[in-house]
Amino acid sequence: MRNPGEVLLISCYELGHQPMGLALPLGFLEASGYHPAVVDVSVDSLDSARITSARLAAISVPMHTALRLGVRVARRIRRENPTCHICFHGHYALLNSEFLLDDCADSILAGECEESLVHLARALEEGSELSGVAGLALRGRKPEPILARQSFVQPSRGGLRALKDYASLRMEGMEHQAGYVEASRGCLHLCRHCPIPPVYAGRFFVVPRDLVLEDIRRQIDLGAAHITFGDADFLNGPGHSMALVREMHRRFPPLTFDFTAKIEHLLKHRLLLPELRRLGAVFVVSAVESLSDTVLEILDKGHTGRDVKAALNLSRAADLPLRPSLIPFTPWSTLSDFRELLEFVETEELVEAIDPVQFSVRLLIPPGSLLLQRPELTPHLGKLDPESLGYAWKHPDSRMDHLQKRVAATVERAAHVQEPAQRTYERIRGDYLEISGESAFSWVPARGRSSSKQLPRLTESWFC
Repeated sequence: MRNPGEVLLISCYELGHQPMGLALPLGFLEASGYHPAVVDVSVDSLDSARITSARLAAISVPMHTALRLGVRVARRIRRENPTCHICFHGHYALLNSEFLLDDCADSILAGECEESLVHLARALEEGSELSGVAGLALRGRKPEPILARQSFVQPSRGGLRALKDYASLRMEGMEHQAGYVEASRGCLHLCRHCPIPPVYAGRFFVVPRDLVLEDIRRQIDLGAAHITFGDADFLNGPGHSMALVREMHRRFPPLTFDFTAKIEHLLKHRLLLPELRRLGAVFVVSAVESLSDTVLEILDKGHTGRDVKAALNLSRAADLPLRPSLIPFTPWSTLSDFRELLEFVETEELVEAIDPVQFSVRLLIPPGSLLLQRPELTPHLGKLDPESLGYAWKHPDSRMDHLQKRVAATVERAAHVQEPAQRTYERIRGDYLEISGESAFSWVPARGRSSSKQLPRLTESWFC
């Protein structure tokens, strides 16, 4: 197991950034004397030589897109190297453990699991019982996420693809290489549509500050001029986060960064927003999801539609652009809700702040989702579809399902030709008008803000 390539680490997709699902496990394994091969199949091919050399293949699946790709990869590994032990790790590995263990996986890990991945490699190396590996789900063994604090090691990035092969920051007409770190893992909150609460159950773990700063320094040495903080919510632990970015700014003054925070945290910690901007923040992502209070209550988002406007005003006052992520299509969303969303985007001149794909997002309901506990879902819920790795659902108004498909097709075509966001938005508005039967919109855009301003953004626009 300690020969180069006998452990194979695979990432399938991590929102266009250099994958932490490779860098952190690689650091743990190298610190224990292993020499893994690493492949990110979103930017590189997986050749058969690597597959046949592996005795353990660990596939990182922190998100749904990664899981669907990971299943294909695992099936190929099973065909070409039947004796290789295949372990899936990440949020979606736990949620889909029953399907994965029946289909293509030998084991599952989730939560704070990198130490257990090392223990798995050691057990395979020594031929010992895998049941002794903490948190390891096997066939017939109930999956349990690991929620004990582990001793972090430095992520290893030497064997990964260069930062230039990933998303960059586009700002003021220029592109800058972007790095990626996590200052914490898990989340304090229990939003019902999110994959993190079923795994972490409202807990989060901070990553030691010095370790994060060293990871940032190494990525700067590799060419990064911007850092994305990939925490589920950067303001879960504001004391930790602020101390980190203050020291980061002191050490690396030109460095810019972006982060993600809940609307309720932007309101609660409003006094921190101007300082975050001074320290180098150029935008903040927030899971707005919807403006409908009905939908927001069912999702247990912790904010209202009115709160979104308040957070937007605060971000503008701090000169810190807010980039919303959305779920416009849920079983409880209506055509009126979609119209209200378009009206809000246009009157608030947010077209450049929202990646067009956000207008097409349809609610995903994976196994284990906390939404399955909500009675409002029952009338709409279909069967679990093993191939899509989620539950089917149908909207009570067929026009909404039709609109979602139309908008998704519009966005896909626009992305293919790299159409400007304003033009794509106009096409989406046209899709709505055609399906709703309305002849035109009646609102007047707000004045005083430049809708043509190019806001800072990452060149990768997919969030799910």
